[in-house]
Amino acid sequence: MIYIDVKGEVVASGNEWLYSWYGIQATSPSQITRALKGANGQPVTIKINSGGGDVFAGCEIYNELKSYSGEVTIEIHGLCASIASVIAMAGNCKMSPLGEIMIHNVSTSTSGDYRDMEHSVEVLKKANKTIANAYILKTGMSEEDAYKLMDKETWLTADEALELGLVDEIMYSDEKVDKSLLNSLKNNAITFCNTVGKIDNNLLAKFKNYKPKINHPVIKNNNQDDFLVQKNKAKLQLLKLKGGIQ
Repeated sequence: MIYIDVKGEVVASGNEWLYSWYGIQATSPSQITRALKGANGQPVTIKINSGGGDVFAGCEIYNELKSYSGEVTIEIHGLCASIASVIAMAGNCKMSPLGEIMIHNVSTSTSGDYRDMEHSVEVLKKANKTIANAYILKTGMSEEDAYKLMDKETWLTADEALELGLVDEIMYSDEKVDKSLLNSLKNNAITFCNTVGKIDNNLLAKFKNYKPKINHPVIKNNNQDDFLVQKNKAKLQLLKLKGGIQ
């Protein structure tokens, strides 16, 4: 069994270096693609603890997992929110009794006149439809029910997620979902962002243009202290760019 982490912010390929530089966990499609290629068809377990992130990056990860030639098992170990919850729909899903799933609408920021606003509304609605498809395919729920969950920004415990069919099993338990029974009960009874928190895109752009004067610790007399001082200065500059300090 090969274990692959989906932890921290879900980011577009090429942005991982910034998060890694500051010790912030992040996962990109390219990282998952490399890991799956390395697994070479062997069974993989995807361990999720993520608040979400970039919609298109998350959808790419979902597609990579769905098209993988081997068996894919998803394990939700903690938070599985936003686009991370879409990734969780890509395989047989187990959830820790200590975990939570959060489902909500796609969001973005925009500016302009009323035409720009109306255009953004239409684009967001289509993005929501895209996201909803993952929940519908996994559970068999109606599009209307998926939209209701997203509109409410729904937080689900393991038991609640199991009842809806979003997960197949609660970890450390023998309880498994009977999807046919759940469907029967339901029939008889009645740049986008999809994330909890992330580094702002404008900040990312500013930081990419910022070039701190950091001397490589090996090149400059192997001075680790100097490297750490310069790294802390870079962190301070990042805070200034973010507006956290004056």
